[in-house]
Amino acid sequence: MNRRPALLATAALTTAAALTLSACGGGDGGSKDSEKIAGADSGTQRDGSPSPKASEAGIDRPEIKLPKDVKNVFEGGKTGDPMKDAVLADNERWVNSLIEAVTVEAKDHPALKFYATGDALLSSAEYVQGFQKKNKSFVGTTRYYDRKVTFLKDGVAAVTYCQDGTKTYPKDLKTGTVDRSVEGSASDYTFFNTRVQKNDKGVWQTDSVTSTARAKQCM
Repeated sequence: MNRRPALLATAALTTAAALTLSACGGGDGGSKDSEKIAGADSGTQRDGSPSPKASEAGIDRPEIKLPKDVKNVFEGGKTGDPMKDAVLADNERWVNSLIEAVTVEAKDHPALKFYATGDALLSSAEYVQGFQKKNKSFVGTTRYYDRKVTFLKDGVAAVTYCQDGTKTYPKDLKTGTVDRSVEGSASDYTFFNTRVQKNDKGVWQTDSVTSTARAKQCM
């Protein structure tokens, strides 16, 4: 049993589907029950340090909060290159915004639409809806590592990284039950290749994503 389905490489959704993100998590088909909202905090780490500050570079960024039982750990957040560090910071925020949309019930998830655009926003919507349709969510810690930035041209870059989901566990939203008997497997390791583009606000938005499940280079 997979803990978390991989983010789809391409989107097969209409614009209307993407707009459902504004109501993500609402109602019985939501991605997150109210129990996990209570006492929610940032829930994110990068080598044990807090997530990038929302006010960084003078940009007015939406707040991202994850439940206490959902944590993302990002390795290699500082490269020594200010531009690469800025790209990795916004990649981290995009990942956090996506997981927030899955695990936190809210009428709107502005952070996801702030850090994703184009095909990435559509595939993100499909990722979130996949949980909603099955009344599923997850708890636990996900690790992101081997994070690399390659600049392609002015304002465009590629970010590659590995994901380890062996410490996450599926949650049934109807019963609130968490299945911690699920053992880690090769399917919990995924390699991501994302394209990011700097918008007029100075935000490195993710605009396309490809993923490879059971990625040997991540094991």
